[in-house]
Amino acid sequence: MNDRYDAGYGGDQYELVGYDEYNQPVYRQVPAQGTQQPPQQQPYDPYGQQQQQGYAYDPYATGTQQQTPDYDTGAQPQTPQSYDSRQAPQAGYDPYATGTTTAYDPYGQTATSGQQPRVAEQTAYIPQQGGPAEDTEAPKTPAAGERDYRTEQFAFVEEPTDDSEDVIDWLNFTENRTERREEAKRRARGRMVALVVVLALVVSGGVGYLWYAGKLPGVSSPSSKSGTTTAGGAQNRDVIVVHLHNTAKGGTSSVLLVDNTTLKQGTTVLLPNSLALTDDDGNTTTLAKSVDDDGTSGTVDQLNTVLGTDIEGTWRLDTPYLQNLVDLVGNIDIDTNADVPDPAATKKGAEPLVHKGKDQTLSGKMAVAYATYRASGEAQNAQLERFGQVMQGVLRQLTSDPTAATTTVQTLAQILDPPLTDRDLGTFLAKLADLAKSGDYKTALLPVQNDGTLTAQASAGVVKDILGGTAKSPDEGSAVRVAVQNATGVKDDTEKARVVLLNGGFTFLEAGTASTASAKSKITYSDAADKENATEVAKTLGLPTGTVTKGTVAANADVSVILGTDYKPSSSS
Repeated sequence: MNDRYDAGYGGDQYELVGYDEYNQPVYRQVPAQGTQQPPQQQPYDPYGQQQQQGYAYDPYATGTQQQTPDYDTGAQPQTPQSYDSRQAPQAGYDPYATGTTTAYDPYGQTATSGQQPRVAEQTAYIPQQGGPAEDTEAPKTPAAGERDYRTEQFAFVEEPTDDSEDVIDWLNFTENRTERREEAKRRARGRMVALVVVLALVVSGGVGYLWYAGKLPGVSSPSSKSGTTTAGGAQNRDVIVVHLHNTAKGGTSSVLLVDNTTLKQGTTVLLPNSLALTDDDGNTTTLAKSVDDDGTSGTVDQLNTVLGTDIEGTWRLDTPYLQNLVDLVGNIDIDTNADVPDPAATKKGAEPLVHKGKDQTLSGKMAVAYATYRASGEAQNAQLERFGQVMQGVLRQLTSDPTAATTTVQTLAQILDPPLTDRDLGTFLAKLADLAKSGDYKTALLPVQNDGTLTAQASAGVVKDILGGTAKSPDEGSAVRVAVQNATGVKDDTEKARVVLLNGGFTFLEAGTASTASAKSKITYSDAADKENATEVAKTLGLPTGTVTKGTVAANADVSVILGTDYKPSSSS
C-alpha cells in the first residue's frame, strides 16, 4: 500500500511552506502534472483554526480570497482546507495590518459567522523526519468570554533557574546558623547552671567547715560545746617520739610531737619518766628504764599500748645534736623560768649561763643547759617542761619548707632509728614549724600518778583529745609497789628516790615525811615472797642489804622504805 509520506512512492514531491510555533519547517505536497495549480500558496496555520468557509488564508495580507484544492486526491475541493492539524485562521486575517476589514479571531471563531466546523486536514512533514506528536484527543474549545490558556504560555514556570538553588542554599544557611545559635545558647545556660551549683557547694562547704571548726563569728561548733569534742576517729594525727639523751650527766627526757592534720594543730606532749609501762615479758617498768633497757623499738610498742596511739617513728636526740640544731636554725627566743649556771664554770657564784626572763635569746650551748637543768628539790617534770620550751622554740625558728628542713636534718649528720628517714623527719618538722609560726601550737604535760599509772579522768584531756587514744595503764599489782618515807631531813631526797625507783621498774608510793630524822635507813616486807623484791629495792637505792627485815608495811604497798641520813642520792643515781 502506498504511503504518501515516503518519497519515491507515486511520484509525490514536497515544498517548504513555512514554520510552525516550534520553529520546525512545514512542507506540502506538490500536485502532479495536469492538476490545476492554485493561484496562491496555501499558508500555514500556526493556530490550527478553520477559515471562513470558501476563503483561503492570505499570509501576505493582499486582500484576495481563494479557494484551495485538495491535493491529496487531485480533485477540486468543495470545501477550503488548511495544512494545520487544527483549525485555519479566519478569512480576511491581516497579519501585516494592511487595512482589511475582516478581523482575525485568535480563539478560532470568525468575526461574522461563529465557530466553523472542524474538517479533515493534512499536515505535511519532511520525509524521514519525525513531526510533532499528534494530540490524542481534540482540544477543548473555550467557552465564550473565557481566555484560552495554553501550556506553552506558562513554560517559564517549569524552567529551572540558578536563583532557585541560591535561595535554597540561603534558606539552609539561615536555618543552620539559627540552630547553631540556639545550641550555643543552650550550652551557655547549661554551663552557667553548673557553675552556680559548684559555687553553691563550695560556699556551703566552707561555711559548714567554719561552723564545725568554731571559726564562724557568732556561731559555736559542736566541738566548742562543754563536754564534747570532735570524734577521735574523724581526725588524722602524725606522731613521733623524741628521746633527749644527756650525754654529760646521764638520764633521758621524752616528748611526743603531734601534728593533728585535721584540726591544723600541733602539740608537744611531755612524758614523765615515771610513766608505768609493760615490757615484752609482761613485767611493769617505767619509761626511763624502758628507754635504757629496751631501746627505741621496745619503748614505742609499750607507749602505743599504754596511750592507745600510733607512733610513726623515734628520734633519738643526744644533747650535742640538740646544740647543733639550735645553732643551725639561728638561735631561739623563749621565756626562761630559772637562772641556769654554766656547767663549765669552776668558780662558785659565777655568772649564770642563762638568765631568767622573757624573750631570752639562747644559743645552742645555752639551750642544752636550759633543757637539762633541774634545780635542787625540783621534780623531774620541771626539767621536762624546760625541754618542751626549747623544742617549741626550735620549731618556731625552723623553716617551713620541707626541702630546706630536710637539708637541716641532714646537716646534723646523725643516724636516725629506722623506719624514720631524713626526708620523713624534715617534712614532719616543716609542718610543725608552720603551725608554730602561726600560733597553732601548744605544750601539754601527761598527768601521771605517784605510782606511774594513768586515770581516765586525769588523762582525758591529753590521751583522748590530743592523741586520740585511750589510757590503759598496767594492771595494779603487776609491779612491786614501794612506799617511801623521807626521814633524811632533806626534802629533795624523796624526789630523787622516786626517780631511782621508777627507773628501776618499781611502783613508787609516797608515804610522806617523818617528823624527826633517822640515822639509819630501814626496808621491810610482810610476805616472804617479797623478800627478794625488798633486797632489789635496797640495791636500787644504794643501801646495804642488811637494812632489809621482815615487818609491817603500808596497806597498799609490797615493800616499805624509811630513808635515813645514811641515804646518799648521789651514790644511787
